[in-house]
Amino acid sequence: MPAAFAAQSPAPSPMEQNRAESSSPQQEKPAYSLPPDKLARAIAYSRIRVILDFASSAWGILQLILLLALGVVARMRNAAVHLNQNRWAQGFAFTLLLLLVTTVLNLPFDLYGQHAALVYGQSVQGWGSWTWDMTKGFLLTFVFGGLLVMLLFRVIRWSPTRWWFWFWIPAMIFVLIAVFVAPVLIDPLFNKFEPLAKTNPALVDRLEQVVARGGIQIPPDRMFLMKASEKVTTLNAYVTGYGASKRVVVWDNSIRKATPDEISFIFGHEMGHYVLNHIPATLIFLGVLLLVEFYLGYRGVQWLLARYGVRWKIPSQQDWGALVALLLVISVLSFFSEPIVNGYSRMHEHEADVYGQEAIHGIVSDPQKVARQSFQLLGEMSLTDPNPNPFVEFWTFSHPSVSSRAAFAANYNPWIKGQHPKYFEK
Repeated sequence: MPAAFAAQSPAPSPMEQNRAESSSPQQEKPAYSLPPDKLARAIAYSRIRVILDFASSAWGILQLILLLALGVVARMRNAAVHLNQNRWAQGFAFTLLLLLVTTVLNLPFDLYGQHAALVYGQSVQGWGSWTWDMTKGFLLTFVFGGLLVMLLFRVIRWSPTRWWFWFWIPAMIFVLIAVFVAPVLIDPLFNKFEPLAKTNPALVDRLEQVVARGGIQIPPDRMFLMKASEKVTTLNAYVTGYGASKRVVVWDNSIRKATPDEISFIFGHEMGHYVLNHIPATLIFLGVLLLVEFYLGYRGVQWLLARYGVRWKIPSQQDWGALVALLLVISVLSFFSEPIVNGYSRMHEHEADVYGQEAIHGIVSDPQKVARQSFQLLGEMSLTDPNPNPFVEFWTFSHPSVSSRAAFAANYNPWIKGQHPKYFEK
């Protein structure tokens, strides 16, 4: 899971965050604000995104219940079993049928989300390109999902009462491999990348100053430009991968619309994720959470099949149809654990904000002003609602609100009054 400066994933998407009044008595207006015309659009667009977020989550759970209760899962299972006696063929056939059905059921939400992004100027991606991205995502999910499904049922047959633990081990290995190869093999399927030094050598030299201040090594060949402008209008940067695949990615929109000082701050933020080991820490955190969800998934499936198995025509957890019961339990658990995951992410993002602002001290003339202006630009370009519902922020925001980040940046100056930076000697 990449750590991003302005979005919840390296895939193009606008931010959802809020506004808070600056605590500095010298400021006459909030650290982050929008003019009336953009404010109205931001509020409307944010409302659409919030409704889509919660509605799609609820529909994702409800559709699994309906597929089980209406016997659709049992019929898909029968079709897969009658297709071939080979369990590999059965497993992949069932996975394909399930993916096709759920993709069609979720399509209205996906279509409207893209439509809204186009209407509000957040996306410039044509429908043909969008459909091709969706198709590639479907195929990748089918291939890797099918392999995981086969592994899951093999482990269930081998250890019916401890499969939740034994499957967790290879699942985590799969996650580690996926995080490692994604920047090299997966991300280029959806976006174009090139070395940052190829088109912006002067910027690379500037960023090397930030790297030198941090006392670490991020060579230019680990800095990449992503041509996000072919699909979106928003700004972002993120870190992804680990080991030999670890890299910093800056969107071309960020370079076009931000000043060199602002890009230095954005880069410093991403460098903070490197230095503070946020990627391995997040993998450990999510690994523990996944183990808990697998265990509760095991117990939940046992309860569901004991109560509804006959009605659903799913006799045991070794039946292919039990996969949908497991997905139902995991979906419910994932929804209610979302505030925990996002709260953990917000903590890391704030730490990276602090690191980024400290990293540009002595490189830019006014780190406070630069950081605040960076958040102002991010909010304007992403049509970020300055004042969303606090519950929405608590439940869905993976980053602190734009205005709280801007207000903190405007007032954070540990080099005065005898204070000391948190991550640097000076």
